[in-house]
Amino acid sequence: MRTGRPGRFGRWVARARLSSLRTTFTVSFAAVAAAVTVLVGFLSYDAAARLVRVDQQTVFEGVVQDLLDEVRRNPLEPADFATAGAGDGPRGELVRPSGTVVQVLGPDGSVVDRGRTPLPVDAADRPIAAARAAGRLVEHRDADVGDDVYRVATVSLGGGRGAVQVAQEFSGTEDLLRDLQQRTVLLVGAVVIAAGLFGWWLARRITSRLVRLAGAAEDVARTGRLGIQVPVAGYDEVARLGRSFDRMLGRLAQSEDDQRRLVQDAGHELRTPLTSLRTNISILRRIDELPPAVRQELVDDLAQESRELTDLVNELVALAAGQSDTEPPRRVALGDLADDVAVAARRRTGRAVTVRVSGDTAVDGRPAALQRAMSNLVDNAAKFDRGGSGPIELVVTRADRDTVRVEVLDRGPGIAQADLDRVFDRFYRAPDARSLPGSGLGLSIVREVAAAHGGEPFAGRREGGGSVTGFTVAGGTVP
Repeated sequence: MRTGRPGRFGRWVARARLSSLRTTFTVSFAAVAAAVTVLVGFLSYDAAARLVRVDQQTVFEGVVQDLLDEVRRNPLEPADFATAGAGDGPRGELVRPSGTVVQVLGPDGSVVDRGRTPLPVDAADRPIAAARAAGRLVEHRDADVGDDVYRVATVSLGGGRGAVQVAQEFSGTEDLLRDLQQRTVLLVGAVVIAAGLFGWWLARRITSRLVRLAGAAEDVARTGRLGIQVPVAGYDEVARLGRSFDRMLGRLAQSEDDQRRLVQDAGHELRTPLTSLRTNISILRRIDELPPAVRQELVDDLAQESRELTDLVNELVALAAGQSDTEPPRRVALGDLADDVAVAARRRTGRAVTVRVSGDTAVDGRPAALQRAMSNLVDNAAKFDRGGSGPIELVVTRADRDTVRVEVLDRGPGIAQADLDRVFDRFYRAPDARSLPGSGLGLSIVREVAAAHGGEPFAGRREGGGSVTGFTVAGGTVP
């Protein structure tokens, strides 16, 4: 039960973090939408309100200017602006365009003809009514009439005949603007709520795949099983992350499987020499009872078995470290490496080794790994060509623009047709080679080196007898 709790707690933490991510995404989306909507709504309302107020002010100023022009051109009496007959007189011309309220004052400033809405008369209006000059104006002012606000202007008729007051209601426009403001606020609120809901839906849609991916990662961490199927859907960044995680698990599973098979094969191969060593060591307890010839044979067997065991361990270490080689790749000429390999092989085996190089053999690679692959091929040829009927040939050629080919040719017994497909497998040894020393790992290392350098190994029978083994290397230009 204790082992299950950390897993459940870990999944709860992962979900909490993803929920926090979902909340953050939702709030951020709603905040951005709110900021944009408020800004657009404020600018739109401000522009509309400014346009309406300016338009209404312009209309009223036009009415006042028409009245001024009229009284200055023609001497008019208060009766000309009377309510009776307003449809055809100057009063009608003022009222028709914009519904202006008109009120007529007598010479003493008293109201002689009220309009549909009584307008206030203050101390500034009475001197205008008694003015001798026509067209004197009291500047526009705002006046409260009941619950409404009017913009009022007073114009003198001249000759002490009185004055005309014109007014236009502004409170209706402000009510309209307030209604527009309320509608704008409601619209902004609705947009913010809709943006928040959409952001929550979108965040849930995105993070749901992250939740499944996090669950898969938690299962891998909890169980250690790398074969868990990772849910992948779509082509966006989350899907790419899922596919990359799935490929990573596949590579790890393959690596784990390779390591497991390497350990199993190594254990199987080590069992034989260790058993032989134990047998010979048990015989050493009675070495005084053995004849001198048997003693010498026993010592020779121990030396040979210890050498084979050492070679096998060295091969295993080289094979296990092949994929984690830290040697940095650099530009290297395979022809020069072939010369070094031939010199070492002549000294080690006493065999004649010739080198043929054709074309530009420079590649990007790890020199030590490539040299070891060549050495394994030459040593393998020397081991099987026991008769020494001909020199071992090491040939390095540029096959094409992107490939360099390394071949080792010998005149030994050759490779059986049934063994051609398996000679590069780990620990594989042909039936006629099982009595020879070796670990069965030399050609496997050649395959690993070739694969690490973008190439592949090959093996075949040589015309006229013998075998051809080798590998290719990707030989493009330096990036």
